Amino acid sequence: MSPRKRVAHIRWKPKSSATPVKKAKPRAGSRSKQTAVLPLHEELFRELLVVADERERNQIISSRPSLFTVSVVQQLSEAVRGQLRIEPRQALKLAQSALFIARSIQDPAALGSALRSNANARHMVGDNRESLELSNQALEIFRQLGDKSEIARTLNASIQPLILLGDYQAAFRAAAEAKTLFKQLRDNRHLGHVQINLGNIFHRQDRFEEALACYENAYKTLLSLKDTEGLAVALSNMSVSLISLNDFDRALLTYGRARKLCTRHKISILLTQTDYNIAYLYYLRGEYGRAIELLRQTRQACEENGDAHVLALCDLDLSEIYLELNLSDGAAGAARESVERFHALGMGYEEAKSVTNQAIALGQQGRCEPALELFRRARAIFVQEKNQVWPWLIDLYRGLVLLEAGRDFEAKRYCNDALGYFRTAHLPSKTVLCDLLLSELALRSGDRESARTYCEKAVSVLSSDLPILQFQIEFMFGRIEESLGKSQDAYDHFRKARDGAESLRSKLYREELKIAFIKDKADVYEHLVDLSLSGRVPSAGPAEAFAFMDQAKSRNLAEVVFSNIFSTSHEGAEPSKSGHRLRELREELNWYYRRIEIEQLSADANNRDRIQDLQAHATLRENAILRSLRDLPHSEAPPLASFVAGEASVSKIQSGLEDGQTLIEYFGIQDRLVAAIISRDTFEIVPVTSISRVSQIVESLRFQFSKFQLGAEYVRRFYQSMIRAANGHLKSLHDELILPLQKHLSAKHLIIVPHGLLHHVPFQALTDGDKYLIDSFEISYAPSAAIRDMCGKRRINKDSNSLIFGLPDQIAPFIRDEVEIVADILPNARVYMDDQATEAVLKEQGRLAQYIHIATHGKFRADNPMFSGVRLGESYLNVHDLYKMRLPADLITLSGCATGLNSVLAGDELVGLARGLLAAGPRALLLSLWDVNDESACLFMRHFYTQLISGCSKVNALAQAMREVRNFAPHPYYWAPFVLMGHA
Repeated sequence: MSPRKRVAHIRWKPKSSATPVKKAKPRAGSRSKQTAVLPLHEELFRELLVVADERERNQIISSRPSLFTVSVVQQLSEAVRGQLRIEPRQALKLAQSALFIARSIQDPAALGSALRSNANARHMVGDNRESLELSNQALEIFRQLGDKSEIARTLNASIQPLILLGDYQAAFRAAAEAKTLFKQLRDNRHLGHVQINLGNIFHRQDRFEEALACYENAYKTLLSLKDTEGLAVALSNMSVSLISLNDFDRALLTYGRARKLCTRHKISILLTQTDYNIAYLYYLRGEYGRAIELLRQTRQACEENGDAHVLALCDLDLSEIYLELNLSDGAAGAARESVERFHALGMGYEEAKSVTNQAIALGQQGRCEPALELFRRARAIFVQEKNQVWPWLIDLYRGLVLLEAGRDFEAKRYCNDALGYFRTAHLPSKTVLCDLLLSELALRSGDRESARTYCEKAVSVLSSDLPILQFQIEFMFGRIEESLGKSQDAYDHFRKARDGAESLRSKLYREELKIAFIKDKADVYEHLVDLSLSGRVPSAGPAEAFAFMDQAKSRNLAEVVFSNIFSTSHEGAEPSKSGHRLRELREELNWYYRRIEIEQLSADANNRDRIQDLQAHATLRENAILRSLRDLPHSEAPPLASFVAGEASVSKIQSGLEDGQTLIEYFGIQDRLVAAIISRDTFEIVPVTSISRVSQIVESLRFQFSKFQLGAEYVRRFYQSMIRAANGHLKSLHDELILPLQKHLSAKHLIIVPHGLLHHVPFQALTDGDKYLIDSFEISYAPSAAIRDMCGKRRINKDSNSLIFGLPDQIAPFIRDEVEIVADILPNARVYMDDQATEAVLKEQGRLAQYIHIATHGKFRADNPMFSGVRLGESYLNVHDLYKMRLPADLITLSGCATGLNSVLAGDELVGLARGLLAAGPRALLLSLWDVNDESACLFMRHFYTQLISGCSKVNALAQAMREVRNFAPHPYYWAPFVLMGHA
């Protein structure tokens, strides 16, 4: 669980009590930035805003002796105040010009005003130490002059830099003196501004109720004065405190009022900060997609207007969201960026929070000791900052990391320490986290009653809409009731937890975020299946168990498939700046892929270092692409359904089966493997075997297949012994996976829905010792029963057009022969070879083809499966690229190496090329489970397409082709790599 951090409050920079600053029209050539200038010297102001450096600025001013007056300093200072809320970097240029003139004319009041303008501008661009030094210089001048109003205004301006630098006592002293002086002067407007900054001090120390009271008092004071900007700041900061106090609805309503004021009066910096806080509000409510979208927009605005503080905060918030979604690599990267930004800004408090997120990311990756070291570093900074909350929160996160490391005693000690503080501080979400952690520790030790007590305390504290905590509470209650033998109660809690996880997941816009999010939520399905099959839950049974089994698989892929059943195009509008950058990164990545391939094909024995260097550069681009994809506007992201799709009831699946078809869906429960067997008129779930036993056999089989990489001479010498060894492992798998189901398998066509490691098992090659499974059955595969059902309902091209790509090389020269053979068999074939076989051609011609055949090299990426791809003429086509395509074919064949391999992730298993292809719209896929032999693949495709075009079904053509190739090459490595997936 990532830290629930405090949202940034908006800092107040008071305007002069003089006449309001006029806003000039945008300059020529500018689309959105406005420049605040006074009527006098407008041309000069424009020149000063575009100067390159200090020397050029001083020359411009020195060439006009008439500028060296107090009046011009006042005009420039006034322009600074107006420009601060629009473009701080431009405001700094004007402030530096005012300071140059003021020092030249040696007028104390003008110098003090110019120094304060520079302090304000330095603060807005993030240079708080310099800002404070300039404020102190101005304050000394105004004290010598005895000007109470200027002293008070300067003190008020110094409060926010003092807060950000952690000097809270000095900030309180400045606020107290400023309040006293403004009261003496009866200046209620500036008194309201001091109240806002006083609230900021309290908020920084997590004293949220006191902060809220200050903001409310400021709002009441400023309302009668019609101080628009002051009211907007007070409203926005009230919302920040309401968020921290978990009053979400009131916070969102208050933000709306603040945003209207900012928009109406064009206060751009304040509007950016308000949008940032709204984004964090969406995150807290579990609306991760909306939060990321708004943070993307806010980061772009910050880069344009120079708000370094909020830019750093956006990185910090993104790291938190990625932590919540289990994207630990992305979280660590965003946290590192924010650490660097906050360190440069001299903001120890935010730097410490960023370090904390780095530590949590390392903890998620199982790197306990480095994580604990970072926690110690972060805690020391928080103590130095005199923060009351975060040192205890660090202890909570220490406890979580230690829990994962199995160091329960240390975890309990840290958690109890943190809980004692959170209860007295009335911080409910943090109290709930402590209670949940202690409940987990109690359950581990067998103390079920204490576990229940802690969980009940969590419920009593949780009074707000915090969906991620509600999921965890329900899941914990379910485990406790299950351990006490109260199966119905446990089932009810797990159902609620499942509903909560689905609700949270369905709000995510980005596909890869959804996959990551569901990883630690998948256990709930396992518990539901187990209880449904136990016979101890009156309201559940085998039918409910099957529904949960299928729901646990490829949930997000089901939404993609469902949303594309009736879609006609994935094409979007003109891409944004982010979209163009994404295209540039893809082009760079393709260049590195190609360079790696050239080096790997090279005969140079000393190129290992070059390959490693190229791979490092490619990895950097891959990570940048993932970040860009997460940041893409929703309108440019892959389309997803906005609802939960793919509910698979037994009756629904039975209605989609034909006579002679049986669906076998495997599912793992801890170390047990069960299988649901469904035909048109029968349904049963039976125990199969242990997962650990199957895992050992699968690893042995993969080792046998890897021997084909030892060279032709080795294969020739040991070919017969290699066949015997492989068949021995295949028989063992048959005995474990098929024999327990034998009496239920009277159908002709078996539809296999694997689970976990079974995605790597070639069921067609399993043998009983006399014959292979493909000799008795036709076999196809599906990621889930629901996805197969949906693929069967797709609208596909029925015109007999075929699209064929071929990319032969020295490793796979038979690809050219394969393409010629397939082109002679398939109807109306359009053939594209080598550099002509491009992504653009596939996107354009693939829309019209009934059959698509691509013969090339495939690449499965176990480290980053979404970058699994196949080589085309000018690029590598990966999963993300396929999401953007519309390929409504009856069959897509990837005749390459390992094109059917997928990473097996809990809750959304199928992550690889098959995922992208199924999303693109075909009814069925023909893929390979391992690196295929070039010559046998060519022979296989000849027999497969000949049978298919002659009128055979896909599964029948597949079975006949396998038998034909087996006559030529008996080892399963040659004849069994291809699998049909989807509605075959």
